[in-house]
Amino acid sequence: MEAWAPTREECLAQAVRGVGESFLNLTGAVGVRTRDVVVRADRDEDVLVGLLEEVVYWLDTEGEVPVDMELTTVPGGLRAGLHMADAGSLPVTGAAPKAVTLHELEFTRGPDGWTCSVTLDV
Repeated sequence: MEAWAPTREECLAQAVRGVGESFLNLTGAVGVRTRDVVVRADRDEDVLVGLLEEVVYWLDTEGEVPVDMELTTVPGGLRAGLHMADAGSLPVTGAAPKAVTLHELEFTRGPDGWTCSVTLDV
């Protein structure tokens, strides 16, 4: 899965959206609850992995998927307000992710903004 955006936080948000859209049709999905999450990590790559691991965790344990979010940088990491929808109420378009791998992990800033790449196990 790859994502890109002008800012670090928007690139992370696009990555989260990409995970949900990789197996569900999120068109018109509305968040019914908010999960507040803090990801602690020093490196941007580790923030990306930690955030996506949270997405997989909530999907696996509660059957929820983020459809909107607010991301804020905090000392030593990132705070995320994830607006969650019931994944069971959305049309399935593929296999659900089961894990985030470190294979070909990348999160970089370039002249046109931020890009990230991560491999998901299904």
